[in-house]
Amino acid sequence: MKIGDLAAATGASARSLRYYEEQGLLASTRTAGGQRVYPENAVERVRLIQSLLAAGLNSATILDVLPCISDESLRTPWLAGRLRSELERVETQIDSLHRTRDILAGLVERYRVPA
Repeated sequence: MKIGDLAAATGASARSLRYYEEQGLLASTRTAGGQRVYPENAVERVRLIQSLLAAGLNSATILDVLPCISDESLRTPWLAGRLRSELERVETQIDSLHRTRDILAGLVERYRVPA
């Protein structure tokens, strides 16, 4: 599968796909003409990378997590701790957003224009 096909199948830009490759998250081979060719499982892998990025994980953490998805023997207490730390970070952000929402809701109520 060529980069344009992978981009179309995943909604990722070609630039993002090249970035994933530079970070070691995605692999490709090259044709004699230098074009990238991705393996059959590339669509699934890119979607997984996108999900992990959407969850707020950085590339380094994703690089650690990806091999563990397919190989349980690579799942370590260190990795579990790292993921717990990420979860705590997200929960702290959620708490902060709840506080912000409450403040804004109070302001909306306070400065509401009568109908």
